[in-house]
Amino acid sequence: MFDEKIEQMLGRYELLTVHDHENALKEIIQEIVLLGLWRSKFYEKAVFYGGSALRILHKLDRFSEDLDFSLIQPENTFDIKKYFGAVKSELELWGFEVSTEEKTKKNESTIESAFIKANTLIHLLKIDSNLKTHKNAVMKIKLEIDQEPAIGFTSDLKYHLHPIPFTIKTMTLPSLFAGKMHALLCRTVRTNIKGRDWYDLIWFVKNNIPCELYYLKNKMVQTGHFDLSEVLDKEKIVELLSEKIKEIDFSLAKKDVEPFLKNSRQKDELNLWSNAFFNDYLIQEIGVQTSH
Repeated sequence: MFDEKIEQMLGRYELLTVHDHENALKEIIQEIVLLGLWRSKFYEKAVFYGGSALRILHKLDRFSEDLDFSLIQPENTFDIKKYFGAVKSELELWGFEVSTEEKTKKNESTIESAFIKANTLIHLLKIDSNLKTHKNAVMKIKLEIDQEPAIGFTSDLKYHLHPIPFTIKTMTLPSLFAGKMHALLCRTVRTNIKGRDWYDLIWFVKNNIPCELYYLKNKMVQTGHFDLSEVLDKEKIVELLSEKIKEIDFSLAKKDVEPFLKNSRQKDELNLWSNAFFNDYLIQEIGVQTSH
């Protein structure tokens, strides 16, 4: 099964370098993981969100590392290990030799994490024996599940065709934007500049996706970044983002996102990135949605 179907899936990508093949393989493995979760009825309890949801379901033009999920209802006893068997079986069915492990929490957190690991060399050799990669290179995909989600997000069922047709429950685009906005506003900048978040902000604005303010406010209140008595509107979003932009070193932000871009044209667009571009133009173009 591996040769024909995986080759067909690889045909969607421009494969010029080992890095291209590794990114493509990682995304194919992500899709098979999503299929395994569907078979195990995982989406009865959780929704898919984050950068990989934008990439896989909405054609965001950059690669993404992790698979992020949110439970639909809080459940602090939720155990991701229940789904490891289905995921591992699905990957093996498609010819991937992998291991899974749960990440031990270092502090009190509502996020449960797990890793899927695959030997990169094995899979590259199955595709093309002339490809070169480090013999001990390991591909790691992290799954993260928010066990205590903030209220207010909306969800939708999306069809996905690869490797076979199936459905994925995901947040709607306005709720996905709210989740991205939370990351932009609340991530600790000094130690963790994510250019990927700013790249995705441009994508949302370019595609005229409004940000769901009700969910964003609940999420910010939950994490201690906003007061319940305050009003969150577009003016406040612009003010908060403007303050955040002052802290960003956009040269570091560009370095973060570059490995996830597919071609030189996209990388050329990063030359526009500056305090002025984001502060004087882009954030003024953000749309908002207040459905509650």
